[in-house]
Amino acid sequence: MVARTTIQEQVVEELYAHALELADEARAVFDLRDAALVTETSDRWRIAMSIEGLRTTTRVMHVLAWLLNQRAYYAGELSKLQLLRDGALGEDRPSDPHNLALFQSGTQALIRASQYLHARVRRLDDEQRRTAAHNADAVHSMHGRIAKAFGAESDSGCMEQIQATERALK
Repeated sequence: MVARTTIQEQVVEELYAHALELADEARAVFDLRDAALVTETSDRWRIAMSIEGLRTTTRVMHVLAWLLNQRAYYAGELSKLQLLRDGALGEDRPSDPHNLALFQSGTQALIRASQYLHARVRRLDDEQRRTAAHNADAVHSMHGRIAKAFGAESDSGCMEQIQATERALK
């Protein structure tokens, strides 16, 4: 049997590969262990590199964590509920323009690429959460219509049974 993948799974895999590349590039760019580099640069530059290096790697790690959760969901290792409950994308802290001005164009491009990747994944995460909320609202509305159809709108026992069933399914 051939495994079927959805467009979403393909997007997740492509974003994951890109995020891994960015993580590797960030590690190389923000590695300040080169003694010659440290002695030839200002304290302000080194502080800016440390700050923006941390922001960039954190941003990329948040994206990687989100993508790994998505991959686990597609592999059947997480339920939709677990994914929505525990798989939120971490917040981004934008880079400081004053710090960016101190860097060469390649470093600036790497930081912008990490920001763009995070923003792209943020849009995916937001859409996923909006869809889940819409579906939950639709299910809740349907439960209310069912209770009303069976004359149980004033019977809290019927709604309690529906809610207990929902909890059991989670």
